[in-house]
Amino acid sequence: DDELQTDGNRSGHFRNGDIELPPTNEEVIRIIAAQLAEIGDQLDKEIQERVVNGLVQHFLNENLSNEEITRHMSRVVRELIQAIPSDMEQEKAMLVLAMVLTKKIVNTVPFLLRRVFDTTVNYMNRQFHNYIVDMVSAVKQ
Repeated sequence: DDELQTDGNRSGHFRNGDIELPPTNEEVIRIIAAQLAEIGDQLDKEIQERVVNGLVQHFLNENLSNEEITRHMSRVVRELIQAIPSDMEQEKAMLVLAMVLTKKIVNTVPFLLRRVFDTTVNYMNRQFHNYIVDMVSAVKQ
């Protein structure tokens, strides 16, 4: 099934919304992944433990729908983006924040992997689909 990759390798695929990207070479994906990982390392230090714990509580609440959790994640990302330097492209920072939050949540409560991963992919598909396609196209050129 789907794998959560953080090393730039492309295995698995997007199922929740099926992002349709044009065929790309693996080097383009590695370049983008390396750039996002570098930004993620910088942003990782900005995210406080209480923010992660709040998200964990939402994921643990089985009474909340995936849609409600996705909306909450979106609110948290929007709040965190306020602390990001303005020289960083906002969409890229938000995309990376979502991935860093996913990593932190799963590191805190590993059994939430499937729910957190699915929610994050759904969030990214809704919020950043065009941005991701544009980013891949820009690197290819």
